[in-house]
Amino acid sequence: MVALVRGVHGLHGDVRVEVLTDRPEERFAPGTVLHPEGRDDALTISAAIAIPDGPGWRLRFREIPDRTAAERLRDTYLEVVAGPDAALPRGAYFWHEVVGATVRDVADRELGTVHDIYRIGDAEVVVVRGEPFGEFDVPIVRDVVRIFAPQRGEIVVDVDALGLEPRKPPQPPRPVRPRRGATPATSSTPANAAPIAAAAPEAVEEDRS
Repeated sequence: MVALVRGVHGLHGDVRVEVLTDRPEERFAPGTVLHPEGRDDALTISAAIAIPDGPGWRLRFREIPDRTAAERLRDTYLEVVAGPDAALPRGAYFWHEVVGATVRDVADRELGTVHDIYRIGDAEVVVVRGEPFGEFDVPIVRDVVRIFAPQRGEIVVDVDALGLEPRKPPQPPRPVRPRRGATPATSSTPANAAPIAAAAPEAVEEDRS
């Protein structure tokens, strides 16, 4: 992944993207072809500029003629096809190599697997799902991650540094106690039985006559 479309700009199909690459000048050079995640649709960059008053870049694609077409890209991840010469620096990985990796703690207890990745500032954050902590975020920083080897499916984290606490199991609903003085209905009570209080006045009238 090299970008995430966050919004649109103007009427000519420009999009504002969150940068997910360390080499935006190279990845967003005019003529570069990007693809929506999981699709073969080609998006050829015709213009690109870093936004001067905020984070991100503004991109324009030859295949996106107007704002309506650009709106369909909102919240879409953009990726580039990596060729054989797309070597990464030592210790760097493509996001698709990290998703699905098993996450363990320093005691070798399995905590879950990587479900997603996003970026905050200059740091990537992996979203882990599993037990006993449910879903939690792990920033890829030295103070938290002890081993980061997604190619062999291994990520070891320091649970204490994350401040994680096991989530509590859901509690069963408490039974509703009858109100004081109320008589619970039973299946033996006739459905058309008259309330006792309603019959009392009639008995009094008969005694007086």
